[in-house]
Amino acid sequence: MAGFLDRAKEQAQSALNQGKQKVDEVHQKRAGNDLLQKLGAAYYAERSGSGSPQATHDALAALEAHIAIHGDGFLRG
Repeated sequence: MAGFLDRAKEQAQSALNQGKQKVDEVHQKRAGNDLLQKLGAAYYAERSGSGSPQATHDALAALEAHIAIHGDGFLRG
């Protein structure tokens, strides 16, 4: 009986860890998409005359930092 309960506990813990990992992946993808959108908005504002090169540079730096930590998987759709 104890072996069954131990296996059930291990399976439940494994499922919980997989769920947490998936949630983290979704949050990282969402954050990457938000940074990409901010870069696009900064670039558009700069090109249309209402933004600055510094804002575009800052948005690009934030996106590159995110990619360095979490990878660029969010760019693949």
